[in-house]
Amino acid sequence: MIAIIDYDAGNIKSVEKAMNYLGEEARITRDRDLILNSDKVILPGVGSFGDAMSKIREYQLVNTIYDVVDKGTPFLGICLGLQLLFQTSEESPGVTGLGLLEGKIVRIPDAPGIKIPHIGWNSLTYRPEATLYQGLEDNPYVYFVHSYYLQAAHEEDVAATTEYVTHIHASVERDNLFACQFHPEKSGSVGLQILKNFIRIGEAD
Repeated sequence: MIAIIDYDAGNIKSVEKAMNYLGEEARITRDRDLILNSDKVILPGVGSFGDAMSKIREYQLVNTIYDVVDKGTPFLGICLGLQLLFQTSEESPGVTGLGLLEGKIVRIPDAPGIKIPHIGWNSLTYRPEATLYQGLEDNPYVYFVHSYYLQAAHEEDVAATTEYVTHIHASVERDNLFACQFHPEKSGSVGLQILKNFIRIGEAD
């Protein structure tokens, strides 16, 4: 069973639908026991960094998330869910993120003729050995909606990058932590393959 963490963020239902489409049982929940006993856990969402962390604390989900990660359960952050795994965001000065990975979230710089937020399809450059990208062609296109992006502190955590005004760390992998700035659930067949790869983690061990 896959637990999708409910902290009142937007876009959670679309992740549930994608999982159901792939034949997986998925539950949107904030129940600690259910989350801790799930095979996989997803933290999706759109919205602001500060509001999201406020809700995660209000619903007492911080320690639940830490315990899931410590347990070794495969954990996937999507969009805002990626950003929350890190330490700080320029969107919400003074707000501390989950700090599970080292890095910061910064605003995409303004550039002539370039729209922010970044909404649309961009190609990825991914590490060949990256778990989430197995079975994909080179430079696959995925769907982004964001104004802020990740600058990871450790290059070895970065699984995929894209270019939009600047060099963007679009996906990370470290141990049982995985995350995408883009929306795999809205990225067609490429996104479904990425989600399948996440679902399969540990199944062949």
